[in-house]
Amino acid sequence: MSPRELRKQQVSGLVAAILPSLASRRVHSANLGFKTPDGTPSGPHVRYHRHERGVAMAFDPKREDYQRLALRFAHELDAGDPMIAARSFASFGRRFAQDRDSLPQSDSDRAFHLVTLATDLIDYQLPFASDEQATSIVSRGREFLEEAIALDPDCHDAVRMLFSPSEAAFDSRYLFLREHEDEVRAFCEAEAKSAANEAGSERAELATTLATRPYLRWLASMAELALICGRNLETVRLCEKLLSIDPHDTADARYTLALAFAKLEDDQGYDALMARYPQLSPSRPPDDGWALLARLALAHKRNDLDEARRILSRIVKIYPGCEYALVRQSELPDGAFARILVTPYSEDEMIVAISESTVLLQEGNDFEGRGVLGSWVSREATKLDPEAAEEAVRDMKAAREGGY
Repeated sequence: MSPRELRKQQVSGLVAAILPSLASRRVHSANLGFKTPDGTPSGPHVRYHRHERGVAMAFDPKREDYQRLALRFAHELDAGDPMIAARSFASFGRRFAQDRDSLPQSDSDRAFHLVTLATDLIDYQLPFASDEQATSIVSRGREFLEEAIALDPDCHDAVRMLFSPSEAAFDSRYLFLREHEDEVRAFCEAEAKSAANEAGSERAELATTLATRPYLRWLASMAELALICGRNLETVRLCEKLLSIDPHDTADARYTLALAFAKLEDDQGYDALMARYPQLSPSRPPDDGWALLARLALAHKRNDLDEARRILSRIVKIYPGCEYALVRQSELPDGAFARILVTPYSEDEMIVAISESTVLLQEGNDFEGRGVLGSWVSREATKLDPEAAEEAVRDMKAAREGGY
């Protein structure tokens, strides 16, 4: 049996064991706080482009799918007449949108497209589906990921997405990713080298970037899981490893790293990270929800409540109308492909940041059952906007009564 066949057989066994866990990702939109302008629940407002303030959106699967085929198409045209190639490439966008199957593509390209389809289902439809819709969405998501691995057993995004067990098994998932990290790194490094050689000098950077991204996502998932599992020093190590490979932080590892420093009560480490923001993210200062919530947590741990209130006021100024989310403190399922895409500086982004900051908000116990910091934030946000707080409490009660 060849190594590729052996890998396919191993993955098939893994799929059979872990597919049922996808169903555990579903939550009701009414339990999350995402709202449309008329007040009805909805999913995150996904934007597949650069934000109006110039902030690049990390790990956009649809854009990546487009780039992969554009590179393949350009490579196929290299051997032909330049004038004909130019005319052919002018039609690429239309063909991609309307007749994708007519474009040249490898099994790995087809597998990644299936990952893109599964991502849309699992990360952007399943969490907000009705009971009637959920079964169909889970089934279709499974089919896409199974087919992706059947086409390309080395489709590490699909393997990682399938191994998404229930909340009780976070540590098992982390250990699985750690066990296979070296294998994924070696594969992606070899793919990057091969892709750069094939692409030619003018396209080598993009080809290398695309080939490396599955490993970046693998590491990012490891870091996020390490944080959830309380492996805070390991989270710092993994995030620093990500930043050494990807100095412009495509994976937004700085968000996870800020939370880890807050967990460790490491003010010095946190301040050093904030000082690195101009290099890591030139288009965005350290005013994202993760950085601010981590700073607030550090101030609260020092019992500097005046500073914590100032930070909370800054959060509300940067994220107008987020008091509801600060009182509600909903937990979202982590994105299977990557951190879900939401518009920077939107209330949706704050909801995601709050969800990932649960490791800080739920530390300790208090009479409200939230955690010491979570209860303090809720009380202070209530003072800032009592009406939004009342709505949040009413919705939380309704969610509990509905069994969500």
